[in-house]
Amino acid sequence: MIRINADRLWSTLETMAQIGGTPAGGVTRLALSEEDRIARNLLREWALEAGFSCEVDSMGNMFIRRAGKNPALPPVMTGSHVDSQPLGGNYDGIYGVLAGLELLRTLNDHQVETERDIVLVNWTNEEGARFAPAMLASGVWAGQLSEAFAYARMDSKQITVRDALEAIGYRGPRPARAFPIHACYELHIEQGPILEDEAIDIGLVRAAMGQRWFTLTLNGFAAHAGTTPMHSRHDALTAFAELALKVEEIGYQHAPDGRATIGMANVTPNSRNVVPSRVVCSVEFRHPLSEALEAMETALHQAAAGLSARGVSASVERIFDYAPVAFDETCLVRTEQAVAALGYSSKSMVSGAGHDTCYVSKIAPASMIFIPCVKGISHNEAEKIHPEWSEKGANVLLHSVLSAAQES
Repeated sequence: MIRINADRLWSTLETMAQIGGTPAGGVTRLALSEEDRIARNLLREWALEAGFSCEVDSMGNMFIRRAGKNPALPPVMTGSHVDSQPLGGNYDGIYGVLAGLELLRTLNDHQVETERDIVLVNWTNEEGARFAPAMLASGVWAGQLSEAFAYARMDSKQITVRDALEAIGYRGPRPARAFPIHACYELHIEQGPILEDEAIDIGLVRAAMGQRWFTLTLNGFAAHAGTTPMHSRHDALTAFAELALKVEEIGYQHAPDGRATIGMANVTPNSRNVVPSRVVCSVEFRHPLSEALEAMETALHQAAAGLSARGVSASVERIFDYAPVAFDETCLVRTEQAVAALGYSSKSMVSGAGHDTCYVSKIAPASMIFIPCVKGISHNEAEKIHPEWSEKGANVLLHSVLSAAQES
């Protein structure tokens, strides 16, 4: 079996990490920034040097194509994103892009001719750090978001996506619209600790979690902290404490795949000597099964209703509902076969984070491949992977994509 050039891949990762590099060893390369422009130009330069074409659509998505024998057949796609979080890591997203470039270069090295074209994509604004929401351009491409909506998104300086695309020269002529895809693979760092903790080489990502976000408002009654007896209080904050433990319990009840989080809470009047009258908080549930998310939401409503025993009323508003994604079984089988042939260890996994391939899966067969990252750290300058992890993931990607690309 052919293998990727591990040293060349690691060198491209190190070179790209210098674009937007931070003193602490991470990177800040926000979508459609000057740093993003420089990184895109370098990626395009590498692609053209290797003999590949590069097209850009109206959302700035870059499509690098290695021609196969039959351009009439739908191509195989791989890729991820170049943009980062502020003070982010050197591997989130960009690893999948550069591993995709490396697999194309490797096919050139070994003079492998594929039946189908292979397309490497760099999706615009996956992170959502500068322009919300995340996965913006892949959402437009897959028909899940309108281009007008995407163009109107603004950053903190009131710069729109459309203006930012034009400013860096990446508002391309090609419409941001899906074209037929035979199969799509995204290689990514896990962004969690499971693979490293269990000393497993590869994560076979069978699904991505659905998400439901809620805003809860707990109303009690403000009272003097010194003169109001304990039995007379309607304390919104102690009710919130009970609710927080109930939310945690809901997460444990749906283990191992369930996630339950309260990330924000605002207390009113937030004074040292006043019994709190109001708490507004977020609740987020994640799970790969819709029925589990439904059960978690039902349990949340029950927990909120139970706060009436404390003399506190609670309202629950669902503000976001992102359905779970089940990845394509045929794509997963190709990857399982590649892992076995390469002699690596693997584990079936669910992605707790959203990725561009979740949108791609709406219109084409798709799946994801994970490699470990040190201590599960991501979205952080301390994000790290080891060269051998990088090499194994890229080899699995190579043979997953090659298997699909040789199908007539």
